[in-house]
Amino acid sequence: MKGVVFTEFLEMVESKFGLETVDNIIENSNLPSEGIYTSVGTYSFNEMVSLITSLSTEVKTPVGDLIYAFGLFLFNGLASAHPEVIKSYNSPLSLLYSIEDHIHVHVKKLYPDAELPTFKILEKTDTSISMVYSSSRGLYQLAHGLIEKSFEHFNSTATVTYQLLNDNGTEVKFDIVQNG
Repeated sequence: MKGVVFTEFLEMVESKFGLETVDNIIENSNLPSEGIYTSVGTYSFNEMVSLITSLSTEVKTPVGDLIYAFGLFLFNGLASAHPEVIKSYNSPLSLLYSIEDHIHVHVKKLYPDAELPTFKILEKTDTSISMVYSSSRGLYQLAHGLIEKSFEHFNSTATVTYQLLNDNGTEVKFDIVQNG
């Protein structure tokens, strides 16, 4: 998993729960990196699992809720780091429609070893999109947060529903309808 995800996660923890919580979760997690991350580094996904699990215990919040909150937070960090990508879209639906063919292509150029989820578009209209998220990591709550934040970024709102297509959340169908 790319280091930018770790650095953004720890920034979220610090902003929402404080530096002491960051120190506690690093201390309480088994981290080969010892919690020292660079945005361009690559780290084991197990370290993220350990950090999220420790945070869940520390702040008494379900893991899924924390992953969703991280998706909301991560959008702004990614948008700030890569404004040229976001600026090429004039709506959240066009951005979502282009995840596979443009955004992930851009990410792969920057981080060739990045393991990205896939988003298969099932249907798109002027006001809605249906797609299937697939990832061995099962971080669909992260995708959910990123999707919702993309609408906020474009000063819009949407109704986002999802259906797990398997028990471990590695395949999830999202139905997104833009409001108003």
